Amino acid sequence: MKPAAFTFQRPAELSEALAAYAANPGAKILAGGQSLIPLMSMRLTTVSELIDINGIGELSFIDVSEAGVRFGALARHAELHAHEEARRVQPMLHAALSHVAHATIRNRGTTVGSIVHADASGEMPVVLTLLGGTLTVASTEGRREIAADDLFIGPLETALESGEIAVEAFVPALPARHGIAFDEIARRHGDYALCGLGVVLGLAEDGGIESVRAGYLSVTETPIVVDLTDCFADGIDASSLVAAGEKALEQLEPEGDIHASAEYRAQLARTLTARVITAAHADAKARLDQEAKA
Repeated sequence: MKPAAFTFQRPAELSEALAAYAANPGAKILAGGQSLIPLMSMRLTTVSELIDINGIGELSFIDVSEAGVRFGALARHAELHAHEEARRVQPMLHAALSHVAHATIRNRGTTVGSIVHADASGEMPVVLTLLGGTLTVASTEGRREIAADDLFIGPLETALESGEIAVEAFVPALPARHGIAFDEIARRHGDYALCGLGVVLGLAEDGGIESVRAGYLSVTETPIVVDLTDCFADGIDASSLVAAGEKALEQLEPEGDIHASAEYRAQLARTLTARVITAAHADAKARLDQEAKA
């Protein structure tokens, strides 16, 4: 199929894009287009106008500091994935982006665009939430910053208001004595996950478990993060990992669809919870050892 007729413009400045977007509520913003164009081609959505922001150079950046990683609306998945300083400061970005679709899509798709698309089966919305990141949006009225916890308000729905364009995102650096892990299960590599999980685990000074936060994707209608710290008061073992999986399921309430039943997704969540927490614990210990040797 072909998309319905639409007009097109490619502004060279952000101010031009904002003015055009404010003037046409039926318009859509085109950055990577890896979600929008297929929807248009299948006529699952129609737009009156496409505003292509790929000519706005100020939106194409990746800035890394010891505070975290900030990236613009035109930063491609592949660029962020390959950025060594971004990986050093916040390794969760590299770990999760390794699971995003296929190389061709990562070369064109934008990480900010994936976040704004707000698909709970996507990796980056849950990563932003798990890391406590923020999204900066702009309009003709100015800029504002939206915390990830306030961003995702429903299936494929965000807190962006009419006329607002997402211009950049920020994720904090991984704190000291912390480790990460990310994994997902899909029918084929690059397909949307049947269930996925990212974990950030913190160690206390004595080596005990200080914090365990787990972000689940493709289980509920919006990204969800569960605090599982209480399950590991006595350390990590088989019983505490089982308890963590059951505690997570109390909040997840997996849903079934044509790809997987609710029961199957629940079992995947249990399996991944144990696997990914174990991997995050090993990563935290390895980073602590490296810090001690430095």
